[in-house]
Parts: sequence; structure tokens; C-alpha cells
Amino acid sequence: MPNSPAFIAQLVGRLVPLGPVAARAMFGGHGLYIDDRMFALVANDVLFLKVDDGNRERFAAAGMQPFRPSAERPMTMSYYPVPAAVFEEPDALLDWADSALQAARRQKRPARKRGRRSPG
Repeated sequence: MPNSPAFIAQLVGRLVPLGPVAARAMFGGHGLYIDDRMFALVANDVLFLKVDDGNRERFAAAGMQPFRPSAERPMTMSYYPVPAAVFEEPDALLDWADSALQAARRQKRPARKRGRRSPG
């Protein structure tokens, strides 16, 4: 089930106090970005926030589990769902989303590959 445009618009509106949020479609879901850093993803109208060693314990303490792009595969991603109580409280959501943005900023960016031109 794809994300609803209304849900994406609502999320962008709620998170814009953190900075200019851009939503980009990807793999049937959406990535949420600030300053070209993906700090959240949305799949099936569920918000998942970026997690690293700096904020993982907070999500684990709330009983959240990492995002699994496919139920058939054991692979997980470093994004966790937002607890329902946090999602319902605007200030709490911004606080948790800010921790995800900081996690995204701590992540090293891969070096950009430059395409090689073939001779002639």
C-alpha cells in the first residue's frame, strides 16, 4: 500500500520547524530530507526515523524495532517507527525527529563517484 499524499503533506508540515523538509518518492515509500540528509522514511503511512548509536536506546526503550523493507528477508535498516504517543504530541515528535536529523548528520556521506568518459 503506497503512502497517501495527504499523510506526506501532513508530516512535512509538522516537521518543517526543523528546517526545509523535502519528501522524495523512493521504492514505493518516501524519504524525508533536510539539507540533503535523509532523516526519515515513510512506508505504508508509517513514519520511521533515522537511528544510530546516539539515539537508538531511546527507540529500544520504547519497544520499537528496526524497519524491515521485506517480511521475507531478515535485513533491517537503521530507521525505527515513532511510538504512537510521541507521534500524537507535536513537541515530542519534533524532539524525536531532531534526534534523527542529528543521526543523519553524524553519518558519513559516501564519496561521490565521478563518471568516466570513454575516449573518442
